Amino acid sequence: MSLSDALTTPTLHLLRAAGTLLVLETSGPGLPRVLHWGADLPEAAVARLPLVTTGPAPHSALDQPWPLTVLPTAADGWLGTPAYAAHRAGAFTAPRWEAETTHPDGRADVLHVAAQSEHARLDIDYHLDAHGVLRVRCTVRHTGAGPEPLDVAAVRVVLPLPPRAGEVLDLTGRWCRERSPQRSALDEGTHLRASRRGRTGHDATLLLSAGVPGFDFRSGEVWAVHVAWSGNHEHLVERLPEGAGPHSAVIGGGELLEPGEVRIAPGQSYTAPDIVFVHSTAGLDGISARLHESQRAQHRRPARRPLVLNTWEAVYFDHDLERLTALADVAARVGVERFVLDDGWFGGRRHDRAGLGDWVVSADVWPQGLAPLVQHVKAHGMEFGLWFEPEMVNADSDLVRAHPDWVLGPRAGHPREWRHQQVLDLAKPRGGGVRGAGHQRTRRRVRPRLHQVGPQPRPARGRPQRR
Repeated sequence: MSLSDALTTPTLHLLRAAGTLLVLETSGPGLPRVLHWGADLPEAAVARLPLVTTGPAPHSALDQPWPLTVLPTAADGWLGTPAYAAHRAGAFTAPRWEAETTHPDGRADVLHVAAQSEHARLDIDYHLDAHGVLRVRCTVRHTGAGPEPLDVAAVRVVLPLPPRAGEVLDLTGRWCRERSPQRSALDEGTHLRASRRGRTGHDATLLLSAGVPGFDFRSGEVWAVHVAWSGNHEHLVERLPEGAGPHSAVIGGGELLEPGEVRIAPGQSYTAPDIVFVHSTAGLDGISARLHESQRAQHRRPARRPLVLNTWEAVYFDHDLERLTALADVAARVGVERFVLDDGWFGGRRHDRAGLGDWVVSADVWPQGLAPLVQHVKAHGMEFGLWFEPEMVNADSDLVRAHPDWVLGPRAGHPREWRHQQVLDLAKPRGGGVRGAGHQRTRRRVRPRLHQVGPQPRPARGRPQRR
């Protein structure tokens, strides 16, 4: 960008709430660039941002300063981790976007970026809530001609960090040692926390934070990111020697996609998980306060959250009616509102190596069915809950013996077990198929037995009950 270009009046798009400010700038048909994310600024300072965020071109680099756009890639001059990576049959890997940025329906808390390239449409929604929590959602739609799919390798969201952000804090851990903090200097290169566990895992960082050196719970300026996704994901902080456009570094994340995982046919779309950004000038407690207030304000939060007792640590697999009714008596006296019977009530589930997937009340353990316990719990005015895990199975189960092909895995055979378990393929079509045997089967075979008083016979091995 030349000096004359910098002196022209660009269009600024602002999201401002609770002391937090996001500023995007548009000055042409391309993607908007990010001028600021962090503490709120006076109007005069905001107006000068296009000038102060345009620096000189260094030696042995691009001839003109390049911007940090809302979706930085090599096409913009960004040589760090790309925010967007996709192709069609190995081509069209560097799209040129034409974008429009608006406040939908005049809403001051939302910015929408609609961008179009030759083969794809991109929609980015920024929502800054009243508590200063910024949520970003990206959707990619295949709009190209021809039958070739659009193979999406990554859709990430990154926002800038200033030079004073010099320290990184994230979490790691293992079983019984979860959420262990670790700190490091924000040096040049990529600090990447990638999880391929298919879930958050014991070592999930949850929040990746960058801040002024020495920031702690009650002091220091902090910028944090969270990927709102329980599958494979990644968080990153990245600083290149040449910076991030006019900024020092970036922080962000996205879903971690396996090769070939997202292939979009013409007309179809992929919506990436929300990425949540939070800024605080009051340390980590300020980050927590914003997130807690934002979460409590969610309309989908249940109006009533009953006090729950779960039986697992009390009895494990040792189910006994007298013992459990006594436990229900104690639960009622201390104010418990929902009594949940955990693992061990079904099939041959006497330990963790067998029976998972056979969702029939065990006649061996519960010769009168669950009705006596249910009636005792409800007589105390408590709700009765029942634990089940319809997506997981043991190889030693009637279900897997009858339908080994219902286990999710490669064609070469079942994968290695975790906790003696395999995953049930809930997406497998079977004319009612696995969904009937997993979700509906669980409902039909468990719920009708909650109030039956007679014994329920266990199905013969190799012949799971079908209803």
